[in-house]
Amino acid sequence: MKQYAIGIDLGGTMIKYAIVSSDGEIIYQSSTLTPLDKGVNGIVDAFIVAAKAAIDEASQRGVEISGIGIGTPGIVSKDGRTVVGGAENLPEWHNLPLADSLEASLGLPVAIMNDANAMALGESIFGAARNVSDAVFVTVGTGIGGAVMIDGSLWRGYNGRGMELGHISVDAGERTCACGGKGCLEMYASTSALVKRFKELTGNDADGRIIVSLYNSGDEKAIQAMTEHWRYLGRGIASFINIFSPQMVVVGGGIAEAGSFYLENLSKEVLSRALPVSAAETRLVAARLGNTAGCLGAASLAFRNKEI
Repeated sequence: MKQYAIGIDLGGTMIKYAIVSSDGEIIYQSSTLTPLDKGVNGIVDAFIVAAKAAIDEASQRGVEISGIGIGTPGIVSKDGRTVVGGAENLPEWHNLPLADSLEASLGLPVAIMNDANAMALGESIFGAARNVSDAVFVTVGTGIGGAVMIDGSLWRGYNGRGMELGHISVDAGERTCACGGKGCLEMYASTSALVKRFKELTGNDADGRIIVSLYNSGDEKAIQAMTEHWRYLGRGIASFINIFSPQMVVVGGGIAEAGSFYLENLSKEVLSRALPVSAAETRLVAARLGNTAGCLGAASLAFRNKEI
């Protein structure tokens, strides 16, 4: 029998949410701005408003919601109940009993997981990595998130504190990351870093879409910024390949959907740096589910267990 759950994907800019069936069909989806200026309570309140909107929509459709799954930046406790910390782009987002708080307000079972793991789960169940046992997932956005699947299971490190792929060091420079470290991948290869670098080169503000458009039109500064972006991201992905030698590297995030040229240029950089023996059986592919992967993965928590 088909089941339905709500999947919520928390990002630094938007909160996306959807009603998802157990076979991966999205029957309703929407989004709202992440109220960073309102702190922890404002974000939790936004979750509640989003979930209630989805619950009301389900009721109108005659659909029963079995649970709620949430993908969030940062490290999540092994039991899927608490945000432990590590979400540097979200103020005070640590030691937060998020599942308990939402269950009390919504009256439905809630489970949470790291947002990159949610994306990976969505892609492995419904998307690009179906029938793949070993994969690395990289999300390029405000920051850089990552997940690793080994023998069909997400590997999170001891007590769920690992897989911060965006915080491997790729440069000996002095760019200080929000985590406190220097040279972190996300400081050089995230979309935010691309936007910042373009402004350094031109003095102009532009988002990722504008930079991509300028790149395609032959703008020299956009070409320089994009080339640097691929160089640093390629360093990071090559390192992941050398360590894990996965069947597949899945690259997601809005900028990864810019066109086939994006993955082609990134692949060249990766293959020029990865050990040939480690990369011999690795395919670099774009995420198939786009910005719905996080919601699909989060919602799937309700279908993988009797209780989420």
